[in-house]
Amino acid sequence: MEFKDRNLNTPITIVSIAIPALVALLFVLPKPDMHPGFDIRILPLFHAILNTATAVLLLASLYFIKNGHVKAHKTTNLVAVALSAVFLLSYVTYHSLAPETRFGDIDHNGVLDAAEKGVLGGIRYLYYFLLLTHIVLAGIIVPLVLFTLLRGFQNDIPRHRKIARITWPIWFYVAVTGVIVYIMISPYYH
Repeated sequence: MEFKDRNLNTPITIVSIAIPALVALLFVLPKPDMHPGFDIRILPLFHAILNTATAVLLLASLYFIKNGHVKAHKTTNLVAVALSAVFLLSYVTYHSLAPETRFGDIDHNGVLDAAEKGVLGGIRYLYYFLLLTHIVLAGIIVPLVLFTLLRGFQNDIPRHRKIARITWPIWFYVAVTGVIVYIMISPYYH
């Protein structure tokens, strides 16, 4: 059976459900007493770098396809997917080991008191809006990226284009908001 004829809808659906479920579990399971041999506090910056690189690759991918450079378009998208996979593995590692960081928690006591909320003002609402939309769309983007890739590999260009018009802006938004959220919360890491 050729790749073009394979029906990968079920595996894509399973992966698309498993990834958000695993990420959600990270926030309810107790943290293991593990020390990976390096300072995990560098990982949020690493995640922001990966998100930045992904956003740049997505812009390049769009440029390439608009200018008829199909091979370069394919390459940039595959690298963006690879970086996203590295991001996911690193993100899972970080959040399975690191204590929770709260936006605005200046004294790092895990509680956002009235004084800390007062310092933040309205920026708190912007942060939580960006974070919420980032999280929701990050869960939605997994199947979109996988189905977009599948249609491209199957050379089903009409369906690839149709889904890519939805996938690209959402993926780009997730990458960019990942960086913005990191910049906003980074002063509160401990």
